[in-house]
Order: sequence, then C-alpha cells, then structure tokens
Amino acid sequence: MITLTEENYIKAIYHLSKHGKEMVSTNALAEAMSTKASSATDMVKKLAEKNYVDYKKYQGAILTESGSTIAINVIRKHRLWEVFLVDKLHFSWDEVHELAEQLEHIKSQKLIDKLDAFLGHPTHDPHGDPIPDKHGDFTFIDKITLAQAQINATYKCVGVNDSSSEFLQYLNNNKIELGTKIEVLHKEAFDSSIKIKVNELEMVVSNSVAQNLYIQKT
Repeated sequence: MITLTEENYIKAIYHLSKHGKEMVSTNALAEAMSTKASSATDMVKKLAEKNYVDYKKYQGAILTESGSTIAINVIRKHRLWEVFLVDKLHFSWDEVHELAEQLEHIKSQKLIDKLDAFLGHPTHDPHGDPIPDKHGDFTFIDKITLAQAQINATYKCVGVNDSSSEFLQYLNNNKIELGTKIEVLHKEAFDSSIKIKVNELEMVVSNSVAQNLYIQKT
C-alpha cells in the first residue's frame, strides 16, 4: 500500500520533471518538499525499490510508468476536488489548494468517478490547470505568460503558474480572475514591469506577477 508521503513525493517529482519527461535532482526535490537532501534521497531510494521511480546516483530520479500513473491520479483527484469546493461549496479559488491537498489522498476510485460525473466532467480546475480524465489524458490549451504578451494587444486570463493563496489574493484584490480581459499597454525596459488595463482601470504589475499569469489572445 502506498503511503500519503510517498504520493506527495511522486506528485512533486512529476511536476518538477515537466510531466515526467526529465530527471529530477534530489536537491530540487528536497527544496520542493521542504526537507533535507538526505531525506529526499532516502525516499527516492524507497520509491525505486517499489518501482515507482528510476534512480541514478548523482543524476536524480524519473518516474516509471506506474509512478506516472499514481502521480496523474493524485493530480486528477486534487483538481476535481478544487472544482467541487469552488463550484458547489462556493469557496474562493485562493482557499481550496490546501483542502484539496488533503482530499487528494482518498483512495476510492468509485467516489472520484462519481465526483467527476457529478461535476459534468470538467476539463480544467479553478486555477486553469487541466484535469486528467479517467484514462490519464489531459486537455491542454494554448497559452503564454503575461510577460510574453505583445503591446497593444488584448488577452484573457486563463490560468496561473503560482497557485499560492498570497498570489491569488493579490489577483482578487486587483479584480483579476479566469476570463478577465487584460489589455497590454506598455512594457518597461528597466524592470520588465507591464502596464495593463483591467476592467477599465490601468495598473502596473511586476515582472514576477507577469511571469505567473497565463493568458490567451482574444
């Protein structure tokens, strides 16, 4: 039986490896899990013994097929619960990540399939991230970051790279959510900040904000 901690490590490896395509160093994994490199190495070795990862000393780890299946299933549950919490229980998008972190470890596949059907088989969560279907397939959309936007063009917000409550609250305070129209007015050469118009109001956002906001041309 796989443990909650093992699932969390497998999910972290999946995200760090760009959907299971690249090796992940134990140092990067330790940073993501807020632990020591030695602890991350010990866990990776344990996962390798269970055939969830391929581990190479001094290179890192990459998920096996069974490890990827576990990661995608946990991500599916996490994002479906986020949709449920926002759409049905009316939580705001900055409140649901930590709750979904707990709910994603529920083992009942029947419950998750029923939840998916109840929600109408959503393809994206409240933060714009794709939800894998029961076969593990994702529906991706074309998107860029606000930092990559063209001047004098209009876009809509389709997701976030940073789903921390602090960043989402910042967006809430500035009336930016999924679907919000964003007009790009000017890019500052000095610090890469960007002047935009949102809801008829002009504002300047930092490069950090621009790098973490996904948009799509309208």
